[in-house]
Amino acid sequence: MTTQTMMRSAQRNLQTNMEQLARLQEQAMSQKAISRPSDNPTGTAESLTVRAEQRAVDQYARNADNGNGWLTTIDSALTATNTIMNRIRDLTVQGSNDSNSQTAKDALARELDGLKDDLLKQANTTYLGRTVFAGNADTGVAFDATTYDFSGSGSGSVERRISSGSTVRVDADGSAVFGDGTSSVFALIDDIATDLRAGSPNVGPRITELDDRMKTIAGQHAQVGAQQNLVERAQGSLLAQKGSLEAKRSSVEDVDLGQVILDLKTQEVTYQSSLAVTARVLQPTLMDFLR
Repeated sequence: MTTQTMMRSAQRNLQTNMEQLARLQEQAMSQKAISRPSDNPTGTAESLTVRAEQRAVDQYARNADNGNGWLTTIDSALTATNTIMNRIRDLTVQGSNDSNSQTAKDALARELDGLKDDLLKQANTTYLGRTVFAGNADTGVAFDATTYDFSGSGSGSVERRISSGSTVRVDADGSAVFGDGTSSVFALIDDIATDLRAGSPNVGPRITELDDRMKTIAGQHAQVGAQQNLVERAQGSLLAQKGSLEAKRSSVEDVDLGQVILDLKTQEVTYQSSLAVTARVLQPTLMDFLR
């Protein structure tokens, strides 16, 4: 064992202590257990997997939020539609009274015209620039204000993926809710108003037609409610997944700051002690300088 061998061994030991000290200092500053893949290859692979799952869950959550916005808009429109339809029915019942004067019937017809316009506005409701009753068609409006023709897509729906194996429809088929063209609820209201203006002795049979249409609207409304419940349950599940994945990521990537600081202080003492001991043991001699 020569002095040179002892010096090289001491240098390696000091270098090892210094590297350990530098690693702990880096962890204390970054509060990360993994600064580069070589620090923990297994942990790095696990971290990448968890982060990929987090990105997927974040996207599903955005989809669910967007879908909930669609369904909330549709729900509001159908709630308003039910209110309008109830008023239309009340007016039709009033108009069926034979004791009404023609002036009264004309007044009822004018109010029906206004209610029909309000109903058209609900049928053409939009969310973020998209018509919620037009399917996946980008037509601007679901129903023509003059002919009442449905200009949307009855076969193409708007869907949002809320999990890896689940999608939910977030629009409503306007033709199923309001009808189409001459068979639409708008045309029915026009017919009632026309009967009233013509002084028809009895518009009572129109009440049955209104009741059928209102049942259809209520059924579609219930379906939208079921879809929204599905989306809201998915939102709760995704929120729980976010918390679980974040805890998993933190356990792999983050450090216990208190423990790291304790280890850092211990390593600083170890390094200082190593320097002191090495300086005392490896005393330079005249021969070291002569070399």
